[in-house]
This record gives sequence, structure tokens and C-alpha cells, in this order.
Amino acid sequence: MTRADGPSARHIARHVAPTHVAHQHVERKHTARRTSHVRLAVFDLDGTLVDSQRDLANAANALVVELGGTALPDEDISAMIGEGAAVLVRRVLAAAGLAPDTPGALARFLELYDERLTDNTVAYEGIPEALQHLRGRVPLAILTNKPQRATDRLMAALGLSTHFAHVVGGDTPLGRKPDPSGMLRLCAAADCAANDAVLIGDSPIDLETARNAGTGILLVSYGFGFRFDGADLTGVPIAHHPSEIPSFLRT
Repeated sequence: MTRADGPSARHIARHVAPTHVAHQHVERKHTARRTSHVRLAVFDLDGTLVDSQRDLANAANALVVELGGTALPDEDISAMIGEGAAVLVRRVLAAAGLAPDTPGALARFLELYDERLTDNTVAYEGIPEALQHLRGRVPLAILTNKPQRATDRLMAALGLSTHFAHVVGGDTPLGRKPDPSGMLRLCAAADCAANDAVLIGDSPIDLETARNAGTGILLVSYGFGFRFDGADLTGVPIAHHPSEIPSFLRT
């Protein structure tokens, strides 16, 4: 396991804004196309590997109530997830009619979330088996906008850490998706050209990240971030269940 702790980001860390529309129905006939030869598979975390929306919503609402606001519906908070904790906190506070830049709000949210990190969060059904299947075929990594410490703790608690050589969190010097820096650094660590790597994720921000980095993309429609507001996804590979992921990756 390698990390990116310093500002030089010499090491890899272990470890399109969300919309507020309903999940798009995707016809399976548009998802038959497989990715080209893959030498690196990089997974998003929340909404792709794990269903964490309830714990994130509970922590966000605990913060709102502490600050004198009224709790928001879980589904509203889920639609705000995807660009890191700082963005989530600002969005939640604004939606609750509170000052989005309230001093200390981010730090307090991280404390509240840390207390609830694994209360309800689980790996999606079929993810452990998919990872085990892929592990011997292709190097695996994680690229997430979740803070590094929370990512490490969650992956260890769910028994998923051993599958991944590298994990890049959203608070490292490499920035957050859709900035391609983290994805490109993971490619470099695997000695892999960008067009031989694929990013597996559930959200518009994952699709934008892959396009920015010049990598392949595999979207997963089961994730809570799968909100594309009628976007044309023709030709974009889409897995509807974790068990389908290995069949999309030619190694």
C-alpha cells in the first residue's frame, strides 16, 4: 500500500456535479458493447463499490440539526453526494437554509460521519465476488472523492482493502474528480497508458473524469449517483449489477 501524504504527491494514496433528477431508465440493448483491452481497472467508491448513502445522510442531518436546522430527506442528500465532503456540507447547509460556509462545519461533519461510517454502509451484493474474479486478471485501484482517512477505514472495515494496490482519496494533493490527475497518476503507477485503463463508476462526474483523462469508462446503473437527466449514453458500456462488471473488462 502506498500513500500520497505530502504536498509533492510523489506516492499514490491508499485509498459534472450531481443533479437532482430521478435515475434514468437505461435500455439494456444499448449496453452490449464491451471495453477494449484493459490493463488497469479503477473503481469509484460510493455508489459503485459500497452503498453509503444512509450513513452520509445521517451524518449530514445530524450536522444540520446541531446548527438549528431541520433534517432533509435522505434522497435529497444523496443527490448532493459526489464531489467530496466539503462540497456536500455546503450543499446540505444551503438546502437547509443555513450558512453554507459556517465555520467548523466541515470538521464537525467529518466527526459525525466518522461515528456512523459503517452503521449501514455495505458493499453492494456481488461486489466481493466481482473483485475476487478480477483480482487475478488485472490490477485494481480506487479513485474517490471521499476523504482519505474515511476511505481507508471503510475499506478495511468491509474487508475490501486487500483487493486494491492503490487508492486515491479526494483530499490528497491530486485533487478531486473530475480533475484527471488522480486517474492519470494511477495509470502511471501501473505503468499503463490511459487508453488501456477503465474507470468504473456510477455518476456523471465519473464519466467526465474518464473523458478528461482519456481512459475508458464503465458506468454502473445500480449506484445512487446514476443521474444523467436524459443524457445520451448510447455506446457507453453500462453494468446493471456488480456481477456483470468482469464480463465488460477484456484483460
